[in-house]
Amino acid sequence: MNWQDAALLAAGMIGSIVAVIHGILTQRLMVRPLLESSLTELQKLVKMLVPPLLQFSTFNWFLGGLALIASIWFGPDVRLAIGLLVGTSYLFAAIVALWASRGRHPGGLLYAVALILIIIGINP
Repeated sequence: MNWQDAALLAAGMIGSIVAVIHGILTQRLMVRPLLESSLTELQKLVKMLVPPLLQFSTFNWFLGGLALIASIWFGPDVRLAIGLLVGTSYLFAAIVALWASRGRHPGGLLYAVALILIIIGINP
């Protein structure tokens, strides 16, 4: 395994692990309290839509992490495509998390590290 493979593997592991932690915390701290609240009819519709939307990012980041891990078995073109797709998702996650928390969100920092590792991993 060369250093680009190791970088992609590390980025994928960071992405997948952070996604699992994000999913657990989102469910515990946001979805569960939302579902337990009493709401009007319109708010019930929002209540049905918000939990899956909150967890969509978790699902996307987890699959991105798995794709990065799997990319070490493919050629440079596939690595580049996976790196660009997953990297843009991680970049958006890092920017939003760091902006929303004023730089105090550990997930934002971890996705920034994963993004740097992706850049290292896709360079020939």
